Amino acid sequence: MNYLILGGAGFIGSNLADRLLSEGETVVIADNFSRRGSIHNLHWLRNKHPQLQYTHLDVRHRIDLQNVLAAYGPFDVVVHLAAQVAVTTSVTDPQSDFTINALGTFNVLEALRQCDNEPILLFASTNKVYGGMEQNGIIEKKTRYEYESLKDGIDESFPLDFHSPYGCSKGCADQYVRDYARIYGLKTVVFRQSAIYGPRQFGIEDQGWAAWFTIAALKKTPITIFGDGKQVRDLLWVNDLVDVYKRAVDRIDRAAGEVYNIGGGAEHSVSIWNEFGPMLEKELGETLAISKDGWRPGDQKVCVMNCAKAQSHLDWTPKTGVEEGIKQLVEWVRKNLAIL
Repeated sequence: MNYLILGGAGFIGSNLADRLLSEGETVVIADNFSRRGSIHNLHWLRNKHPQLQYTHLDVRHRIDLQNVLAAYGPFDVVVHLAAQVAVTTSVTDPQSDFTINALGTFNVLEALRQCDNEPILLFASTNKVYGGMEQNGIIEKKTRYEYESLKDGIDESFPLDFHSPYGCSKGCADQYVRDYARIYGLKTVVFRQSAIYGPRQFGIEDQGWAAWFTIAALKKTPITIFGDGKQVRDLLWVNDLVDVYKRAVDRIDRAAGEVYNIGGGAEHSVSIWNEFGPMLEKELGETLAISKDGWRPGDQKVCVMNCAKAQSHLDWTPKTGVEEGIKQLVEWVRKNLAIL
């Protein structure tokens, strides 16, 4: 199959491209290479897979997008990962956040609507479309917050409540992708993704917290915990995410038009420091010094995904435990400190 990965030099995109190319698929990655680490990911992919095709593209420019589709297509699958990904950045620059995430996704949809071959579109949405979820009832325990009643996490029927400029822009895109399946018959799939982590992730303080804590610890960079460290996320290893993308393509007759919560689920949930921190310290064999600061806008006390729908429709379940994931992440960061 012929794949186009928008944002293909990013963390998720480079892991997806690597898997697809290793399995003999044809891959074109399109990226504006603005994110730190994207050039390193591109060089890694090109060295490993000389057959890789790549091009510069900003999804805010619809004509350029149409030109890429014409030059490299037709595509069987388009994976839309190109995005502004930090809540904090959306607060300081909401216009850029909107034009990249909302307008950029609209441009992708309109370009694909003109394609004669009806390619599949996989779209990476976010857990932030659910907002703070305070209406569910949240209780505080010694090391973490928990939902008062939803022991398996929230499912796709939970009300949307965007809560931040990032949530608004991604939520807008999420709903456009969903509706283009209903109105125009596009074969779209929306993945509302939780905390994804793994190799090739150039985490920073504002985004990619598991990678950032690991990088900062090994580089002896000060670590600041915003909030109290009891915030809970369900971690999902990136290879497990790639698995569900592939399952959706294989089962597109079932998946088209659907929205799926995708995360590690309750089994792979941890508080971002009070539980993750000791696991990281155990792997590193040292105690880490931290400082604390106030809560950041839009930060959820708990976000745990109920992935039963994806398990039912796509026969998919996360495989990688958090301790094993941390071990592998530490190994990758150690080997790549020079570029991080």
